[in-house]
Amino acid sequence: MNGFMQWFAGSSKLKRWMLLILIGVSLMCYGTAEIIVLKEMSFNELAKIIVTFVIGVVAIVLGLVFINKRTLEILIESTDDRMNDKKNVNLKSLIFNKKVYDQGPNIVVIGGGTGLNTVLSGLKKYTDNLTAIVTISDYGEAISESRKELQTKPLNDVRDSMIALSNKDEQLNRLFNYKFSEGRLRNLTFSDIYFSAMKNINNDFSKSIIKSNEVLNIVGKVIPVTLDDMNITAELDNGYVVTEKSKIPEMVYEKVTKINRIYLNPTNCRPAPGVIEAIKEADCIIIGPGSLYTNVIPNLLVNGVAKAIKENTGLKVYISNIMTEPGQTDEYSVSDHLNAIIEHCGKGIVDYCIYDTGEIVPEFIKRYNLEGQDLVIPDIDKAKGITFLQRDLSMISNECIRHDPELVAESIIGLICDDLKYQDKQNDPQYLMLNNKLKEDKRINKIKRQMEKDRIKSRNDDKKESNKRSSKFSSKYSERIESIKQSDEMIKLKEQKNEERR
Repeated sequence: MNGFMQWFAGSSKLKRWMLLILIGVSLMCYGTAEIIVLKEMSFNELAKIIVTFVIGVVAIVLGLVFINKRTLEILIESTDDRMNDKKNVNLKSLIFNKKVYDQGPNIVVIGGGTGLNTVLSGLKKYTDNLTAIVTISDYGEAISESRKELQTKPLNDVRDSMIALSNKDEQLNRLFNYKFSEGRLRNLTFSDIYFSAMKNINNDFSKSIIKSNEVLNIVGKVIPVTLDDMNITAELDNGYVVTEKSKIPEMVYEKVTKINRIYLNPTNCRPAPGVIEAIKEADCIIIGPGSLYTNVIPNLLVNGVAKAIKENTGLKVYISNIMTEPGQTDEYSVSDHLNAIIEHCGKGIVDYCIYDTGEIVPEFIKRYNLEGQDLVIPDIDKAKGITFLQRDLSMISNECIRHDPELVAESIIGLICDDLKYQDKQNDPQYLMLNNKLKEDKRINKIKRQMEKDRIKSRNDDKKESNKRSSKFSSKYSERIESIKQSDEMIKLKEQKNEERR
């Protein structure tokens, strides 16, 4: 009974459409009564009855259409465990389908580092059919004390991807990265202990990762790209070979050159169980963003991975980096990133490229310029056979330029919806659910961004007002103040010289 009464709650927004249907039924009943009561009917009376019937039918049809649309929206809201605010949603007693995301698109994301996790954290709000394919290699870097003690593989990317796919990502992040500071477990990391225990329980490293997807109840799953020991080797333009990932930027600068190509050592790394199958079954494959030569391309060089991507008939999308990376992609444009992938893996591996609009506050770009980084130039004319989509992807987080998880996810889901529409699948449940959720998320995010802009504008206006109040004296005597400062500096210099002479 309580569940039924929720239909009439103000938060459900269904009463208006019920009222419209009721009005339509009333009008049709009124028209029918008129026909029964009247013995003779003039043209005006006939026209009046017809108009009443038409209005009634239209009201009923519109009411049914919008009440079904709203019911679908409620279905998504009430089964979405990943919503931040669910105060106004309490209709689970009416709708028991909690697997709405199982009907979402099958998406595979390939890469590593923060770029991969950004994409995952955004897409998990739209589908459960999400697979992250990541590396388990440290590329020859120093092994941590915790790993030495427990003899575990380098699982940083696996761990971070699981955190990104978790519904409780903040809590899991704190748990996995917790380092014991006392007792026998001192200097050991919880994630290393956990994965070591899972490996011993399942007697197989690959199974321990797959089982972790279930144990941690994450959205989708994480699969290592290979279980073989994998090291990256970079060959520079001048022929110099670098065998350690951390030394690549240093050697590029020292030799004043660029990366010519990279390859894996050994070259015959086999894909882990489930990798090729996941790629073949994917509706959409996302490559990047991330470090081009150390996170993106190495995954594609594992035997069979690039071939499986090319043979896939779904969408193949590359998310371009926003900023260049010192020692790897200096002065690289969007086409340079794409051409590097194509040169290593061949044509047909990317169909679409989504890149940022580049509308970033200049002050933040200047900070990156000081570190040798710059915006990735969108010279889309230099890459052939690829469809380019310019989207707003960036945000400022902790004074750094980052991909916005929500904006990236919206761009990908928007592309999938467009593809379903192109296939004339507008009435497909997957399209209806995705499209409705996408529209609502865009509306909410637009309001959030506008509020953030207003807040920043208000703060800047306050600063300007403060400067105006304090600038009357400084503007009038600025030249005199500057001359006094210069004279003080000259006096100090003379005093220092006199002391040195003494």
